[in-house]
Amino acid sequence: MPSEMAVRYAALGYKTIAITDHVDYSNIEQVAASIVRFTSHWPKRSAIRVLPGVELTHLPLEQFKPLVRLARSKGIKIIVGHGETLAEPVIKGTNRAAVSAGIDILAHPGLITDEDARLAKANGVFLEITSRRGHCLTNRHVAQRALKAGAGMILDTDGHSPEDMLSIDDLAKIGIKAGLKRRDIDRIYLEVGKFLKRL
Repeated sequence: MPSEMAVRYAALGYKTIAITDHVDYSNIEQVAASIVRFTSHWPKRSAIRVLPGVELTHLPLEQFKPLVRLARSKGIKIIVGHGETLAEPVIKGTNRAAVSAGIDILAHPGLITDEDARLAKANGVFLEITSRRGHCLTNRHVAQRALKAGAGMILDTDGHSPEDMLSIDDLAKIGIKAGLKRRDIDRIYLEVGKFLKRL
């Protein structure tokens, strides 16, 4: 439940999270409405800010742009694109379609190309460094491509249950394990913080 996730992340010291359930054409309108309703009722003076989001998952490539537009029209603030992780079958070209469509975060982008990392930079899309089992196998590759392109990154638990949650310090260790230096992690937090303040 979103309330439980928010309370648990607040207890770990997080200041902002986004609830980003998986969507496609079958459920985006219902999920967006539910998440926007939930976040609109979340107390403004809470210890944690909760933003409405969705994760566009396993889409045919041509559906990214219209679903991004639809999600934004329904009040969604954070749009994640399910990237070309090696842990699942994902349509080739998904990374490019997602970063071209107006998403905010490309989750687990797998063996992202330099060209797609440069496109992410140009479009202001954050590339995810994740703690999630399977998806994390290409973290080092993603970090290297992002650093080379100057693309933004986000450290993320990609949490689906309480067992996936990490402290902020443990999440930083995921970044270090991916080959990032402490200054890189500090810059990530600064850039993500600036982005969140605009929402």
